Amino acid sequence: MTKKVAIILGHPDPSSDTFCHALADACVEGATAAGGTVSRFDIGELDFPVLRSSRDYVTGQAGTPADLVPAQRAIVDARHIILIYPLWHGTVPALLKAFLEQVLRPGVALEYTEQGFPKKLLVGKSARIVITMGMPVLAYRWFFGAHSLKSLERNVLGFSGIRPIRETLFGGIDAVSHDQREKWLSKMRSQARRDSR
Repeated sequence: MTKKVAIILGHPDPSSDTFCHALADACVEGATAAGGTVSRFDIGELDFPVLRSSRDYVTGQAGTPADLVPAQRAIVDARHIILIYPLWHGTVPALLKAFLEQVLRPGVALEYTEQGFPKKLLVGKSARIVITMGMPVLAYRWFFGAHSLKSLERNVLGFSGIRPIRETLFGGIDAVSHDQREKWLSKMRSQARRDSR
């Protein structure tokens, strides 16, 4: 059976010369090579507002901005989700956070029940989070506790029922050689190929 894969490029810069863009390209290549049906969305190219009230959030799927409906449908239909972004101020870029708030609405990611415990609606999907950062990965994990990654895994993706969630982190991104970047891109292709089978 063909595995549907949704790739979300969470870099706010719409230009294609960032390493995150190259990683997204590598993921498309790897997932396609595995026979996956791939949908890719670059948030820097999408036009949508930020949520400003709980009222806007709880309107559910009906409140999703038109530009985000295809991405929302792709996430719901996918069996595997790849989320790629740069670490900014120790967390996800604001535009990516706004994107996730818009697409993972009640009725899409979860459903509130009378018992008070939300029903997880994205059960049966796996995910891989890919992060680039200026600091060494060990510093992010051990000194800073990878708090933003853990929050994304537990409070956003896991809360919606997605599991397993794997992670790939690339550190010292501004100082690495061209050869090292090529090795990382090869690694990304291999991981996307394996995850998409």
